[in-house]
Amino acid sequence: MKSSKLGKNTLALEVQNVSPHGIWMLIGSKEFFLDYDQFPWFRDAKLSEIFNVELHYGDHLFWPDLDVDLEIDSLENPAKYPLVAKK
Repeated sequence: MKSSKLGKNTLALEVQNVSPHGIWMLIGSKEFFLDYDQFPWFRDAKLSEIFNVELHYGDHLFWPDLDVDLEIDSLENPAKYPLVAKK
């Protein structure tokens, strides 16, 4: 008897809004704001680059067009990640 194929990750991932100040994202049932001061890679990115985001391993966000990787934990617990990136 063969096992069924593994399904794709079902955690919802959506860029909800891109504003002059940052990006609103929905990940699962949680909403996050990625401020450009904290996440400068997105400030000058094209909309198509921002909206092209993938969820890897259930806890890892990847923007292939921008070569940006973020762990969801860094959005949920920013105090654990005190370093701020500079572009």
